Amino acid sequence: MNRFLTRLLAACTLMLTAAGLGAQPYPSRPVRVVVPYPAGQGTDLVTRYVAEQLSRGMGQNFVVDNRPGAAGNIGTQAVARAPADGYTLLMGTNGTHAAAPFLFASPGFDPLADFEPVALIGILPLAIVTGPANPVDSVDKLIAAAKARPDAINVAFTTTTSRATLELFKQKAGAPLFGVAYKGSAQAISDLIGGQVEYMVDTIASLRTTVAAGKLKALAVTSATSGELMPGVRSVAEQGVRGYELTGWNVLYAPKGTPAEVVRVLAGEVSKVMALPDTRQKLLQLGVEPQTATGAELARFVVAERDKWGGVIRAANIRVD
Repeated sequence: MNRFLTRLLAACTLMLTAAGLGAQPYPSRPVRVVVPYPAGQGTDLVTRYVAEQLSRGMGQNFVVDNRPGAAGNIGTQAVARAPADGYTLLMGTNGTHAAAPFLFASPGFDPLADFEPVALIGILPLAIVTGPANPVDSVDKLIAAAKARPDAINVAFTTTTSRATLELFKQKAGAPLFGVAYKGSAQAISDLIGGQVEYMVDTIASLRTTVAAGKLKALAVTSATSGELMPGVRSVAEQGVRGYELTGWNVLYAPKGTPAEVVRVLAGEVSKVMALPDTRQKLLQLGVEPQTATGAELARFVVAERDKWGGVIRAANIRVD
């Protein structure tokens, strides 16, 4: 009887050991984080920093995979179709997950139905700038100038994000400004300094060096309140345009259907990264204002942002061919 019990105990021990090995904690192998934009771009740099910290904290490599094309749609589609096991993630943006459904007839994915938001990393405020010699030095003076010269004041923009930011300003402020599309920030900044255009809307990351050098003057930032990215510059809303706020953002996503425990673990680890002493300074250097949200708070954020961007794009009839 003792021999039988010994064998039974040994068998049970083997079974429990095997079960334990089969249910390894997440992650048990490298994780791929897709960036739907080129290497070296802002979202890519943010993702590489976060991925490096997750690799250190979780003991597995988080490998950044750049899949650019079609304004972010190609990489986003790839993750939407990936296995929902937590080993393929996406660094999504306001472009892929708020604007795309309204800009493209068929982007190839549904931001809400195909993805599970994991964690907000931060927002990317924009700024409205002009030349230093321009007597206009505030939002109310810009609005007055626009009303005095309807559709005659040129404002440069370089991306769909900066165009939407301008269009919302026109809507909220009742300012009849004329948008001028540029293919890149460098040329737009050069033309603004040279007087070919009067104003410009772009990310703080693109503008702050030139502003700091005194070659441009910042009138306002597009976040709800002023922040550390451009100290001393009040927001559009703080200058009297009630309800105005539109920024870019970065959110880490997993494919819909990813196990809730995996999402929970990832969200917790990202929260730890955001709490690291160096994270705030690093993100600010990259032009990102650190903000974090997970769970129900994040779910509300992504839905609200999709509705906001959709409203702006529809009202301005913005389309991408």
